[in-house]
Amino acid sequence: MRKYSFEKNVLLNPYSSVLVKAGNTKVLTALTVQKTVPGHVAEGTGWLTAEYSLMPGSTSSRVGRERTKISGRTAEIQRLIGRSLRMAVDLSGIAGMTFIIDCDVMDADGGTRTACVNGGMIACATAGKKLVEEGVLDKNPVKRWIGAISAGVVDGCVVIDLDYEKDSRADADFNFVFCENGNIIEVQGTAEKEPVSDEVFSELLENSRRCVMDLIREMKKVAGYEK
Repeated sequence: MRKYSFEKNVLLNPYSSVLVKAGNTKVLTALTVQKTVPGHVAEGTGWLTAEYSLMPGSTSSRVGRERTKISGRTAEIQRLIGRSLRMAVDLSGIAGMTFIIDCDVMDADGGTRTACVNGGMIACATAGKKLVEEGVLDKNPVKRWIGAISAGVVDGCVVIDLDYEKDSRADADFNFVFCENGNIIEVQGTAEKEPVSDEVFSELLENSRRCVMDLIREMKKVAGYEK
């Protein structure tokens, strides 16, 4: 796994913000609390959603801004981030509110979506504590810690947390999202060149789970939930 680091409160205006570095990948996650909910949300509950974008200079060639319509890839990544983080937050505990997680990729060197999940988790935990301290909520809405990592098979070997170079030539690549207790929230995966055996998939799963457990321990320290 690449070297990971998290820095809180890097922006002035959002309710909480986190800069995540994973090797050469850098993503900025910012949480805004909105005092309304979308029309599809039932009365007595709240909502959490995510938006994801690549900054123009985040890749080797400039990425155009998606101003009027997002790509299918962007939509898929946003849904993954949102689904994952909704598993971390008790939506009934933020009734009438929406947590909006904005994820901006500053440098894209692989694993951006999983880095966004991890930064979003810290942002939710930080915002939850702040809302209680300010008397807005009686109870922190964070009900469980989650974390995510990428993994793949490169040159016949299992590799955790792929950078772009390894991802571009991987025989198969996956994204795993886990709860703190090790239970699975989501698995995304594709065998791009060679099928994956049960034995190799088990190795991918277990090594990814172990790395995410380590990440969650560090994330909790950064958010002030553990010493």
